Amino acid sequence: MVRDGGAVSLRYFNQTGWTAIFNGTDTETGRTVHVEGWDETSGTALVVDTKRGALRPVTDYEAFSHLERADQVVAAVPGGGGQVHWKDEGPGGTPLTEQVLAWLITSRGRATAITVDAQGHVENADSADTFIPPGEDPVS
Repeated sequence: MVRDGGAVSLRYFNQTGWTAIFNGTDTETGRTVHVEGWDETSGTALVVDTKRGALRPVTDYEAFSHLERADQVVAAVPGGGGQVHWKDEGPGGTPLTEQVLAWLITSRGRATAITVDAQGHVENADSADTFIPPGEDPVS
């Protein structure tokens, strides 16, 4: 099962708090790459060049468009027995309830519930319809 994480996806979390956005072409979709650091001399954002195996300034890429803020995780708190519920995310559009594995706390003070399903897949629960506090029965 793959769920849309809503407006924020786990791919938008990184250490620097920034992502580089690259334009697509007629044959390739644009992409988002984590900013890994900053050039000490120019202050330019650096990304990993997988072909060279090195950091490279984003401005070296013709397709570079702009930078966008990403969330920085500053803490993780155990789920504490809470659950999240989706009205129609289970098999065939059935209801689905999962345990909150942990809460990720960002530098902006946002808390994101992280769940784990029966197969061990970890995902954010930003698209959940309801949060169920510890000790309460799941929504039916």
